[in-house]
Amino acid sequence: MSIHLFTFSDIICRNSILRIVYFAQRREEMKRYNIYYRQDGRFEGRILKEKRGGKRKYQYFFGKTRKDVWDKMDSYSNRINENQYCPKPLAVLIEDWFFCIRHQVKESTAANYRMKIEKHILPSFGEKLVDAIHSDDIYKFIDFKKKSGLSDRYISDILVLMKSIFKYAVKVYHVFNPMNDVSMPKKKAPEIQLLDSKEENQLRQYLASHSDRTTLGIIVSMYTGVRIGELTALQWQDVDLKKRILTVRKTLQRIQCQDGVTKTKLVITEPKSESSKRKIPIPAHVIPLLLKFQGNKNEYLISGKETPTEPRTLQYRFSKILKNVNLPSVHFHSLRHMFASRCIRLGFDVKALSEILGHSSVEITLNRYVHSSFEQKIEYMSRLK
Repeated sequence: MSIHLFTFSDIICRNSILRIVYFAQRREEMKRYNIYYRQDGRFEGRILKEKRGGKRKYQYFFGKTRKDVWDKMDSYSNRINENQYCPKPLAVLIEDWFFCIRHQVKESTAANYRMKIEKHILPSFGEKLVDAIHSDDIYKFIDFKKKSGLSDRYISDILVLMKSIFKYAVKVYHVFNPMNDVSMPKKKAPEIQLLDSKEENQLRQYLASHSDRTTLGIIVSMYTGVRIGELTALQWQDVDLKKRILTVRKTLQRIQCQDGVTKTKLVITEPKSESSKRKIPIPAHVIPLLLKFQGNKNEYLISGKETPTEPRTLQYRFSKILKNVNLPSVHFHSLRHMFASRCIRLGFDVKALSEILGHSSVEITLNRYVHSSFEQKIEYMSRLK
């Protein structure tokens, strides 16, 4: 049996070859990253983190040598790659996400999320693994929902919710976000049918000759611009008749239940945003009508009881009045639009009007709530000389 003994020179030669192979591999690996020499004497590298709507976001690395930067980039890539796997179906991830956000949103918002998730997201993606969902799947989902008759606006609302869910997945599991490359459908502002000036005057004449809590609600909305949910949630403790101030601090709406006993329930919550909490000056001519129906502080303005009138009940009564007066059927919310348009015609400061309406920006007021009638356009054009 012969034993081959390595000489010292053999070992040196072998180590030299290994070093050559090692550094050759390192050079090949370093080609994976873009590393640049900076004017300040340092090296800089970057790795693409995400791509959103055509815009790219990078993670940057700096070091004294090219190797320092490469090591940092390699460590970052390995750490991300180790976690770029989420073996959960989307349905399970959604439950985790919902558990985290449930106390950060209003009960009505949480109920709205649940409805959209159960009705739209889970049937299409619930059983799919999170990291197996790609942008192509999202586009197929959008196309399917469009063909089923959903509006672009409603589909966009669903996609915004999905973005929030996948943002959570990225944060916890570092998976690629399939929503990054998805273009949102353009939201078309819903067309609001309004009464013209002649019809509006006709409605005012009816209100002047009738006096009940429904007409009270219509008049308060016409002259303050409050939303129907805010109106039905108003109690007399929210109305200061001496100072002529109406305080909006809550809203009433019907939401879906999760108790399995009833499908829906009425809830009183905070208004839709911080800007919706506001004080509104009451026009002087509305005060006598309010005094006529004034009750104790816990009574609701519209019901006259310590339990509120449901918004859809008030909408039904409003529709009945329009029918009786032979006016077009418009939504109660149109009174808010009519109020805003009338205020602009009277020369209101837009910023002040925006705050009265409870908008977060004047753009919402101008773009959604201010409507010019054809009669106005004729009047404006006639001023041209």
